[in-house]
Amino acid sequence: MRKRFGFALLASLAPVTPALASEGGGGGGLLTVDGGLMIWTLIVFGLLFVVLKKYAWPQILGAVEAREQKLAEQIAAAERLQVEAKRLVEQQQQALADARTQATALLASAKAQAERERAASVEKTKAEQDELLARARREITAERDRAIGELRREAVDLSLAAASKLIGERLDSEADRKLVTSYLNTLGEKH
Repeated sequence: MRKRFGFALLASLAPVTPALASEGGGGGGLLTVDGGLMIWTLIVFGLLFVVLKKYAWPQILGAVEAREQKLAEQIAAAERLQVEAKRLVEQQQQALADARTQATALLASAKAQAERERAASVEKTKAEQDELLARARREITAERDRAIGELRREAVDLSLAAASKLIGERLDSEADRKLVTSYLNTLGEKH
């Protein structure tokens, strides 16, 4: 209501000012000083100043202060958000560092486990090789002993056959075999 009254007063004074200025009479130019016009101009300016000070400025100042307060709140909110964002970034960096540490630990653990498994596999393979080698040696020794026994039997048979041809009779008794075998054993011990 006050605002409308102030604007209505200003609107009613606006047509009066040019009318008062033209009453002065003389034909002056723009640079001519007219005392009456100056007084009315000062009075209208003063009234306008009082009306603006009383009705418009509080509204304008209130709007400016409200705008300042809103801007201050927005700045404070932005600062709070910035602090929160920094805190979240720090948390993310810490989580990333923890994840890297865990990944490094898992990698080291996996490498150690792989090394242990490789060593166990190498040890198992070596044991299997040693077992195969020992079995092969036993088989070779058994085969050699069997072959030597076979050769001795054949040597006894050949010796008996050669001796019987020399003597002219057949030597085949068990006593003859023992005699040739003991002789061959004495020859084998010398070598």
